[in-house]
Amino acid sequence: MLVVMQSVATQDQIDQVVKRIQELGLTAHEMPGATRTAVGMTGNIEAIDPRSFEALGGVRELVRVTKPFKLASREMHADDTVVETDTTSLGPSTFTIVAGPCSVESESMAFEVAEHLLAKGVKMFRGGVFKPRTSPYSFQGMEDDGLKILGKLREALGIGVVTEVMEKEQVSRVEPVADVLQVGTRNMQNFPLLKQMGKAQRPVLLKRGMSATLEEWLMAAEYVLAGGNGNVVLCERGIRTFADHTRNTLDLSVIPPAKQLSHLPVIVDPSHGTGKRAYVKAMALAGLAAGADGMIVEIHPNPDRAVSDGAQSLNFAQFDDLLESVHALAGVLNRKVN
Repeated sequence: MLVVMQSVATQDQIDQVVKRIQELGLTAHEMPGATRTAVGMTGNIEAIDPRSFEALGGVRELVRVTKPFKLASREMHADDTVVETDTTSLGPSTFTIVAGPCSVESESMAFEVAEHLLAKGVKMFRGGVFKPRTSPYSFQGMEDDGLKILGKLREALGIGVVTEVMEKEQVSRVEPVADVLQVGTRNMQNFPLLKQMGKAQRPVLLKRGMSATLEEWLMAAEYVLAGGNGNVVLCERGIRTFADHTRNTLDLSVIPPAKQLSHLPVIVDPSHGTGKRAYVKAMALAGLAAGADGMIVEIHPNPDRAVSDGAQSLNFAQFDDLLESVHALAGVLNRKVN
């Protein structure tokens, strides 16, 4: 249920609605908007009697929310959410670029990549230090040593950092050095991790599970939102299909319905989505054309010698070429690249 307030409703009237919701044993979510404030409620397993609120001052109408992902739904939150970080923002009318190596391999390599990104106007660095790998014998990341490198990178250069968290116990260790906490495809339904992310003070980048439906993806986001963290960014990174010409199938058709059903920003990952660097540029541009709010892409000084996912990583020259094309297309679409 969503309680829509009149445009002239006072804060005292809004507080009375919040108090009534809490008296019912439910959780209130105050949602200021451009033209009016609404108060959503979660936690009810039975229908709410609208008469409990209709007589309260300042109430305009009550709207029943039909979607199971209530806080992620546009029924509850009509306006687009803009997720702010210290260095950039993700949301409508912009196209935010996040780039960097699949894995942090050394301090010198991380600084080399970050300095190149900053020279090109890119303000967000991605780099994994905890790596979920299919094989137990593959490189698992530098872990805490990698976190120290990310901390140095962020402090010395002022670039934003996006890195993956695999377990709920890692959240408190990663938060001090990261601007955005990433949940990978294998952990999209790791519910203890999602609940912990709901308590985090950093935005969360939630990658779609490799076999997840749109509703399952949004329900995973709901866990984070229900925990109190309203800064969630959805990331389409490719799903598992019968196709064998790419590593995954980048499902760009999910972007319009995701943005229709939800107010959360949506970005694309053409690197994991294709698994082949030759296709990354085309799919990145297609994601921009499909309405994505940004992209996360893998680059490396020498991809052929990368310790993980080198086949899908761009070298600096290829990334610069992609960036030039992104700026050109974004100009046509009246989107600002940041």
